[in-house]
Amino acid sequence: MKSGAGVWRNLPVFVTGHTGFKGGWLALWLEELGARVHGYALGPPSQPALFDAAGIALGLASDVRADLGDLPRLKAALHEAQPEVVFHLAAQSLVRESYRDPLGTLATNIMGTANLLEAARGIASIRAIVVVTTDKVYENREWQQPYREADALGGHDPYSASKAAAEIVAASYRDSFFNARTGHSARIATARAGNVIGGGDWAIDRLIPDCLRSFALGQPVQLRFPDAVRPWQHVLEPLAGYLKLAEHLLAPDGADFARAWNFGPDAGGDATVGEVAEEIARLWGGNARVEREPASGHPHEAGLLRLDSTLARDELGWAPRWSLQHALAQTVAWQRAWKEGADMHTFGLEQIRHYLADVPA
Repeated sequence: MKSGAGVWRNLPVFVTGHTGFKGGWLALWLEELGARVHGYALGPPSQPALFDAAGIALGLASDVRADLGDLPRLKAALHEAQPEVVFHLAAQSLVRESYRDPLGTLATNIMGTANLLEAARGIASIRAIVVVTTDKVYENREWQQPYREADALGGHDPYSASKAAAEIVAASYRDSFFNARTGHSARIATARAGNVIGGGDWAIDRLIPDCLRSFALGQPVQLRFPDAVRPWQHVLEPLAGYLKLAEHLLAPDGADFARAWNFGPDAGGDATVGEVAEEIARLWGGNARVEREPASGHPHEAGLLRLDSTLARDELGWAPRWSLQHALAQTVAWQRAWKEGADMHTFGLEQIRHYLADVPA
């Protein structure tokens, strides 16, 4: 089997959530690899948005704007695209939003995943499906040791619960419908990553965007849980893992890789919310300031969460390339370039090439 860029040249790929932050970066990377990218999503989730700022539409073969709940439209889009690989990233991805709209979160993340897999059952061209979830699928016991793929799933908040349920839905479809015994040989894997950062993220209630919005306005950023530990990583890190995982799923022995995978940073990527905010303030410069709010009155969020990515290192050959400090610097560099009116489509492609040129840790 061909490896690396050779796998993707002219390959039809279907990406749900391509108008979002992580999905937009994935679409841009697939463009760089020469894939024919078909997107399916609602409109960009924020204004401004990476999709518009980075000209993601320039690299798309098709761009369908529809809801995952519209099963007939989803089936039609897949039928028209005839993809060989599907990346499922469309989701309601914010913990605090899941408290405001629990039913919408559950519908999007659980039934949206089920609809995608149900629609995929009727498309014979599909050979590999990567369902992207989150590090928050684990039953969080505030352990010091990082979580492994075999640890119990759970979810305190509606977002975490919805993503844990999406994992179960994916495993159920894999066991029930996608194997040599049942007629569709596409391989399904799930991918769990930590808190991603990077240029072009304008989401509300997410640390880096909140910091950069405040600093650009000359205001201090207010931290809800400054001592919470998260596995921070640049968005290109897990995307590199998703691409490697898909390549392995396409290989003759791909069935061996149809399972759950962690793509988290090394221990150096673990840092508190306060530490990350202070570093972003330093990189931004000027009068950027960080203030710590009392935690009372805010919805529950996990205090300690780490991932063990040994499996991805050993079996996929994936490893983080960028330190947390470098990831933060690249994030600030993107935002500054956008603010100064740079061509962000070209800038984004250059950041991807820069990432690929670095030797993994």
